[in-house]
Amino acid sequence: MERTGGCACGAIRFKIKAPFIGIGACHCTDCQKASGGGPNYVGLVPKDALVVTQGEAKLFYSKGDSGAEVARAFCPDCGTPLWSVPAHEPFFTVKLGALDDRADLAPQMHIYVASAPSWHPLGDGLPAFPKMPSAR
Repeated sequence: MERTGGCACGAIRFKIKAPFIGIGACHCTDCQKASGGGPNYVGLVPKDALVVTQGEAKLFYSKGDSGAEVARAFCPDCGTPLWSVPAHEPFFTVKLGALDDRADLAPQMHIYVASAPSWHPLGDGLPAFPKMPSAR
């Protein structure tokens, strides 16, 4: 199943050519900044499965909660967060809000809960990991 997505202004478009490895609610501090406070809902996809079909995302590099460098892709025109590129991982974390159709996607886990604010209760019974569980 192929999925498509893009930014709010339409300048960036992409497609995903493989199934998601997993879907999660990420509570890392950078995802909290991108979402405006709570977790960011992401889907992990193999790096070769994401293809940009229009435009060019801008990358912001920072050290993630893992301690490794992470590139965060966003639209340079409207600022929509699109995906992240964790160093040394075989996947991208695509922001579910950037997908055209995400109705069938629900989180399967919470990641980076060690960074979650105390005022954001998890309480949904999903597995919760202090950092990123191994995808290998």
